[in-house]
Amino acid sequence: MEKPPLLYWGGAVFFKLLGEGHPEVAARLPSAICALLATLALAWLAWRTYGEECARWLLLLLPTSVGMIGFSHACATDMPFAGMLTISMVCASVVLGLTRASEDTPILPNTPWAAVLLFGFFLGLAVLAKGPAAIILSGGTLFLWAAFRKRWRDALRLLHPAAIASFCVTALPWYILCAHRNPDFFRVFIIEHNFKRFLTPEFQHVQPFWYYTPVLLVAFLPWTAALLYSAAVGASSAFKSRTLNPVTALILCWLVIPLAFFSLSRSKLPGYILPSIPPIAVLMVRLVSRLGPERRKKIGAVFLLFTVLCIAAAEVIDRTTHNAPWTIVALRMLLVIFLGLIVITNAVLAISFFLPGRSWVRNLGVSLASVPILLSLVALHPQRFLRAFPGLSAQVIASHLRINGFSTYDLSADKSLPRGLKYGLNFYLRREVREWDEKRRDTVYLLSQAPRCQDLRSGGYSCSYIELGLEANGWFLCRVKRADSLGGLGSGGQPEQEK
Repeated sequence: MEKPPLLYWGGAVFFKLLGEGHPEVAARLPSAICALLATLALAWLAWRTYGEECARWLLLLLPTSVGMIGFSHACATDMPFAGMLTISMVCASVVLGLTRASEDTPILPNTPWAAVLLFGFFLGLAVLAKGPAAIILSGGTLFLWAAFRKRWRDALRLLHPAAIASFCVTALPWYILCAHRNPDFFRVFIIEHNFKRFLTPEFQHVQPFWYYTPVLLVAFLPWTAALLYSAAVGASSAFKSRTLNPVTALILCWLVIPLAFFSLSRSKLPGYILPSIPPIAVLMVRLVSRLGPERRKKIGAVFLLFTVLCIAAAEVIDRTTHNAPWTIVALRMLLVIFLGLIVITNAVLAISFFLPGRSWVRNLGVSLASVPILLSLVALHPQRFLRAFPGLSAQVIASHLRINGFSTYDLSADKSLPRGLKYGLNFYLRREVREWDEKRRDTVYLLSQAPRCQDLRSGGYSCSYIELGLEANGWFLCRVKRADSLGGLGSGGQPEQEK
């Protein structure tokens, strides 16, 4: 009752289609498909409102950004939620008449029935992906746009009975069925996992108000330099002209509402800000694709400066982590490789913007700049990296547990175990690995990332190590039992193989 079902429905479909041989692919395909559909819908909006070149840039920049790559590969509700919300906002722009060839023409005289129905349908899917936050974000965006543009009559068209009916038919049956079968559904899902998550620090994800500023900068890598430049130039142009066309106003409102909403929330996680990434991408590529000769040289200088900063950062990371633990060494390797890709990308962009010529030169530069990112997805496949550093992968750890016959044991996870690794073990072991309860008196097999036997013996437990094969990578398996239940007997501290 904690999460709506859209991600799990999609996962169930792909598990059925692909069988049990590809669990990682089946679990992640719903997020990947939602990211693809959202990108295509957004590119269509960019094409109909800002032109073909803007759409081409969007198709190159958005899918190769860190945020889209990362969350489209994650088995989480963030991308299905952001994807369905994005498509619903694209449909809303059609209903509002903003996708005409000329932005100055009046709103469509007749109701675009397909767009009205699809708006309700995809908004309903967004509610099924993550809950009523979809209504708040879309409603807040459209309310702010109507207030800013003084087009209340146009905005009310989105409350057409057909849109409401489409939304209700899509979203409500699951909620009604859950509320009927689970008396605590309203309290657990609506109150605790929505209102309390927003209003209280109960879920322990407290972050400062400005938390999403660095998150967005990282999410748009390797295009962060373009984001910073376009934000500065766009804000300056808007301040000087003091006017915005209806499409830009809607996209700006679409950016501001999720950013403000989740910044005010007491619980903050990186994925929450994903709904703001598509409108930011549209505004960024619109400005960058229309730069004049003078500004092209300026953004080329920004790309060059960013290249130098990344080289300096890679050098600092390489110098300061030589004698670090193996986990830090693994992260250092990843960061240095990633910074190298960013250096190549921004260097190519700098050259393409410095070179005089037509727009095809810049388009070619952007296309070539995307190549290192795309190649890295193949060359730096996660499984290749995890074979070198197996302690970072829940899949590898679960494989060791199965091979050694420990997967059926009464496994418990140490409290210090990262949540992501614990969820990964649950997935690959096909069972729940519970957090260790120190009050238990029966035998427990404790999985931890540090040797625990010495501390546990001093706390009144019998503890013996079991050879897992990952001790060099920082993983330990202990057989633990209350010493008083064994008559005070302990056992040796040397690792032993459990058969």
